[in-house]
Amino acid sequence: MIRVVIAEDQAMVLGALSALLEIESDIEVIGKAHDGVSALETCRKQRPDVLLTDIEMPAMTGLELAAAIRAESLPTRVIILTTFARSGYLRRALDSGASGYLLKDSPSEQLANAVRRVAQGGRVIDSDLATEAWTEADPLTERERQVLRLAGEGRSGTEISGALGLTEGTVRNYLSDAISKLGAGNRVEAWRIAREKGWL
Repeated sequence: MIRVVIAEDQAMVLGALSALLEIESDIEVIGKAHDGVSALETCRKQRPDVLLTDIEMPAMTGLELAAAIRAESLPTRVIILTTFARSGYLRRALDSGASGYLLKDSPSEQLANAVRRVAQGGRVIDSDLATEAWTEADPLTERERQVLRLAGEGRSGTEISGALGLTEGTVRNYLSDAISKLGAGNRVEAWRIAREKGWL
């Protein structure tokens, strides 16, 4: 049996994914989580073969979750299941250690097959995104991404510096660098561009 944990913050989607996998004779859903932190805790305790996770969730994103699983050397392989058909997200997912990247509008029969393939050590990636992912590199550093994400939430320079433990001058420098790299006119436009590319 392939033991699976599902992390998804929308209850209806979580239930549907679980039901889809439970009808397979060789797949068992052993845990469900509504946020990244509880998903990580479940993976620590249950040590599933595969974690199926959304990207955007409360407390910890699916990308952060994949990176944490890799950092802790857990035996769990990760599949990202998302609505985001963005090459930037795919690149970051692979960099975080994910073994699969599927879109939620993929045919349902692909899901079980993807779980099987990843459990056996393979990779499953949306083919159109795979091609696109290597055409445009993410120019942002991790720190620029953190600062820009907070700026996009409407935080002031003072609030960002407090949240990240940086001086306000350093925050301004990171924002200025990000704006320049993205060819934006201001921090809001820079956030929008980075968001559309999947770099945040």
